[in-house]
Amino acid sequence: VHVSRAVPYLEAPPDPLNFYRDWIAPNKPCIIRNAFSHWPALSRWTPEYLREKVGSKVISVAVTPNGYADAVNGDRFVMPEERRMSFSSVLDILQGKVQQRGVFYVQKQCSNLLDELPELTDDVETHVSWMSAALGKLPDAVNFWLGEASAVTSMHKDHYENLYCVISGEKNFILLPPTDRPFIPYGVYQPAVYRQRGDGEFEIVDQSDAEKVPWIPLDPLDPDLERYPGYRAARPLRCSVKAGEMLYLPALWFHHVTQSHGAIAVNFWYDMEYDIKYNYYQLLETLSEVTGGST
Repeated sequence: VHVSRAVPYLEAPPDPLNFYRDWIAPNKPCIIRNAFSHWPALSRWTPEYLREKVGSKVISVAVTPNGYADAVNGDRFVMPEERRMSFSSVLDILQGKVQQRGVFYVQKQCSNLLDELPELTDDVETHVSWMSAALGKLPDAVNFWLGEASAVTSMHKDHYENLYCVISGEKNFILLPPTDRPFIPYGVYQPAVYRQRGDGEFEIVDQSDAEKVPWIPLDPLDPDLERYPGYRAARPLRCSVKAGEMLYLPALWFHHVTQSHGAIAVNFWYDMEYDIKYNYYQLLETLSEVTGGST
């Protein structure tokens, strides 16, 4: 087994070559401490500071009735309502100053920190120097995350090497290695979007012209093992990433994320190498689909 039973800690930012050898090449996660202790964001990013600095900025916010954006709901894959809101109005909801139906999560993943909140980039770095050196490239995206405790990221995988930096609060991850793919159920779902009506209730609106979406119906917090007995063989790792800590989440690892209320994070997505290991993973994916090994 190439994965330890707990996510290991590094106590200092690593040497690029050693990090590549020890973690990226073997595709193993770790939590790095003291890797961004020099960022002003760690002390500056209070609600008051953010209100003053970017309160009037209009940003994209994911709004759902239940906190589950981009997740299976019955026979649909339902995406959040993407609402344009001022940053201060999001803070009003998070701080309980305004009561609103629904769950709000700043989670837009198209480099929203650089594109929507450039005023905050001086408080962080636009790349992680040792990771950029290890991979020989700059990140594809730098994302800003802020949300309620009830906002959940359903289990999925990304084609990115991910450095996930918690600025305040904590994030709770459930991780499964790519090799657990045969034990993880997938379905194919009609895509739809939540939409809040005038009376405050949410409805689900089909995207009728969109292609069906493959997604994982299983909730790792409460897995239905009668329906998905194959998942018994999976070996999930749990870790909590606290303020000032950075999770290295390797490409293609399955992950499910919850958080403390109002947690703030910044992550860096570096495009993965589409190499021989990726081809082996695609083979595993195809075999899992052919054999129905996931159900």
